[in-house]
Amino acid sequence: WGDESLRAYGAADKVWQLTELRGKPFTAQATLTFPEAGQIAGNAPCNSYFAAQDVPYPWFKAGPIGATKRACPDLSAESAYFAALNAATLSEVLGNTLILSDDDGPLLVFKATD
Repeated sequence: WGDESLRAYGAADKVWQLTELRGKPFTAQATLTFPEAGQIAGNAPCNSYFAAQDVPYPWFKAGPIGATKRACPDLSAESAYFAALNAATLSEVLGNTLILSDDDGPLLVFKATD
């Protein structure tokens, strides 16, 4: 069985920087990576996090999300990010753009950093 997750379809070996959350520019810092098959990890505005992600592409399911417990001024942005990450059910990789969506449309838009 090979890796059928998002990682195998263009998301691996890149650091994805969050640029939009629910259609609005995301001004805090958040990243998403795919370090190994079945795993996601990254840095949210306040904390580093990790989760399982082992459904086949184009489906997406993060969870449960584990994170460190640091507080910071961007905690509300972090909560919104984690809520959207939990709600995402579909993924799409278009070159250096990664879009995570739910039934209502795009939730999270990431750009790959070089």
